[in-house]
Amino acid sequence: MPMPGGAMVPPHGDAWLRSPVGLGRAVAVLLGVVVAVDLFAIWAGLKMYDVTGILADGGIGDTVQRDADHADSLAAAAGVAQLVALAATTAVYLVWFHRVRINAEVFDPFGHEMGRAWTGWGWFVPVVNLWFPRRIMLNTWDASRPAGTRTSHGLVNVWWAMWIVALVSDRTASTAHRTAHTALELQQAAGQKLFSDVTDIAAAVLAALVVLRLTRMQNEKALRGPVPPGEPVPPGEPVPAVVRDHR
Repeated sequence: MPMPGGAMVPPHGDAWLRSPVGLGRAVAVLLGVVVAVDLFAIWAGLKMYDVTGILADGGIGDTVQRDADHADSLAAAAGVAQLVALAATTAVYLVWFHRVRINAEVFDPFGHEMGRAWTGWGWFVPVVNLWFPRRIMLNTWDASRPAGTRTSHGLVNVWWAMWIVALVSDRTASTAHRTAHTALELQQAAGQKLFSDVTDIAAAVLAALVVLRLTRMQNEKALRGPVPPGEPVPPGEPVPAVVRDHR
């Protein structure tokens, strides 16, 4: 929207730079915790898969019962640990995501298709959560790229594809476990949960790479500062907004 004198009003409101480095590192560490917890869940899942296989083959006795109880305890502990790790990571990730989005508005106020609120709601609203976060990430990625370059979206696209696979496989495994009634069905559900945990590890590793890469891009671009007055802007590069705050 133009203002008197020809200036353009940023469509998403005032934007200011704040360093994403601390938050980015915190998210990466928490994603590492997610990976560690998933590895524990895989170990617990293997125990469950083995004991349900024995039960499905007709195995009985005190030893089998003890192994089954132990596997149940491990699975329950892994489930709680995964829930806690996911909640903590999600909270910090959303703060980081909102910050890098606002930073990106400083770099390019007009290159964003969605409002800031979607950096949070976009992950939770059904259906749109399958593509809104990716679109916001791509807009942020493009605004944060070094001047005069065309940074590939490959890493973001691979991460998002793996995230969708992990999300679907987790829901499939949860449904299979909830509806299982026989030892064989429990074993099949355990196998699906193992696949879900493996895909979740891959998604977490890729997410950490995306977070660290985007954080580095923004930090380096902020340190370079705005284009000095009178200096030509590379073709296709938006004129940077005034940096009001860089902490």
